[in-house]
Amino acid sequence: MIRKPLWAINTDSTREIAPDSIRGEIANNDYETTLTASTIGADAHEDSPLLFMSNNERKELHRHLSLFDLVCVGVGSTIGSGIYVLCGLIANKYAGPATFLSWGIAGGAACLSGVCYAELAGKIPSAGSVYVYAYTSIGELPAVLAAACLTLEYVGSASAVARSWGDKIIEWLHEESSPMEKYLNPGFGFNPMAFLVSFVSTLLLLKGVKESKSVTNFFTSFSVCLVLSMAFGGLILLQKKNLTPFIPPQYGMAGVFRGATSSFFGYIGYDEICCIAGEAINPRKNLPRAVILTLILVTVLYMCAALALTGMQPYQEISTTSGFPDAFRWNHVEWAAQLAAAGELLALPSVVLITIMAQPRLQFALARDGLLPSLFGKIDSKGNLWNGALISGTVMTLISTFVPFRYLNDLISSGILVAFTMTNWALISLRCDFSSPPPRSYLLEYLLSVFNVVAFATGILLTRAAHSILGKILASAGCLIMMAIMCIISSRCCRDPNKFAFGISKQRQPNCAAAEMNGDGYFEIPGVPYLPCIGMFLNW
Repeated sequence: MIRKPLWAINTDSTREIAPDSIRGEIANNDYETTLTASTIGADAHEDSPLLFMSNNERKELHRHLSLFDLVCVGVGSTIGSGIYVLCGLIANKYAGPATFLSWGIAGGAACLSGVCYAELAGKIPSAGSVYVYAYTSIGELPAVLAAACLTLEYVGSASAVARSWGDKIIEWLHEESSPMEKYLNPGFGFNPMAFLVSFVSTLLLLKGVKESKSVTNFFTSFSVCLVLSMAFGGLILLQKKNLTPFIPPQYGMAGVFRGATSSFFGYIGYDEICCIAGEAINPRKNLPRAVILTLILVTVLYMCAALALTGMQPYQEISTTSGFPDAFRWNHVEWAAQLAAAGELLALPSVVLITIMAQPRLQFALARDGLLPSLFGKIDSKGNLWNGALISGTVMTLISTFVPFRYLNDLISSGILVAFTMTNWALISLRCDFSSPPPRSYLLEYLLSVFNVVAFATGILLTRAAHSILGKILASAGCLIMMAIMCIISSRCCRDPNKFAFGISKQRQPNCAAAEMNGDGYFEIPGVPYLPCIGMFLNW
């Protein structure tokens, strides 16, 4: 049964889509706003995606994560994989000294999607992230696609980092000529150390997020201090000759953009925050703040670290698996190399734990919608999603143990980009199209579909055929078409500048409680639909 998105619940223009009850629920910071049928009220259709479980079956996740906890989750789930795993790979294979530009481009695109996350998370602070946003605004089938992308993101990213950690252990043993290497590197693609870190992370996850958050906060603080130390040391050792040519001719700008695509793997932190939103304290304020703080912190750290790494060592010589330790060793600063290597080995396991933490919350949201068996939605007596954590951890452990990292990175980045794009789409749908009077024309859906197809084609032309005259002409035509579509959406689908999310206009608010949804305590981004559309284009 395909259930209806929020815009299809009620087509009677004389009645509000979201009555007072949902505003009161959203304004209550101690309650998990999951937009159930009971919060929508009598207007909700029985097929509504907002109908999750009966009141007897409902058991909510406890809110216990502060702003600091949320920022630690966001930063901790990305900073390790981005700097320890990707920085050297992008510098050596794609962008050379311009690696920090790749991180900046990816950060800019992530910010355009991140502010959309920030607004939606503050207004729909429920476990599930993009899945919940897509289900509420677009429908069930796109929501299932979003859930698949998020699963690829969470399980795939955790597996990739665990595998990378195992590879680093083996490389370190090889450099030390340790006899243990033959036991920990038996061949056939099997990595015992990746199995170990995945298994331990799963055990911690089974204890619940309350117990694991102390570990998360400690290791995130440790990772940030370590990255700052490495970046500062690298900038001291920077040699200008290593930054020439700034953009290697064999890579060109296409390589810089290719590096930006791969670096999206390092920007999943704020999505993690949104997926555990059901456990956030004061979500209306803390979730948007955590998303924005995470974006600022990780982007600055990535760019500084990338500049330091490529300035320390010629990009051709930078290790794709152990960038900073090898770069310090190349500069004959052995103690710094040992410190960086030890820091990587200590920090990366926490990334595995934090990243996989979100997957049981996604499964919880799917189970409450009836899209997964009910066992994924069961909360034990301690408030933990034990079944979901066990299954997610088992799958992660198998993948990390047997699948090499090189097969995971680009696939994960692609899934992340699709999830980011769907979030932008969801925000535009919630903010723009509810002012359209019935009968609904579905104009916005058609326009956004065409926009994404054109954005995808234009992105390919800019990265693969920008050197040819025909490629430049077609790419320019694509940009003009996208600009025209944005103008049409703004003029035809966003006709009420005073309208806020869920389609309720200020002029139509029956009481002052509705005002809380627009401006009074809720984060909202300006420039809709332009900023989300630009974000979708940059994602592609």
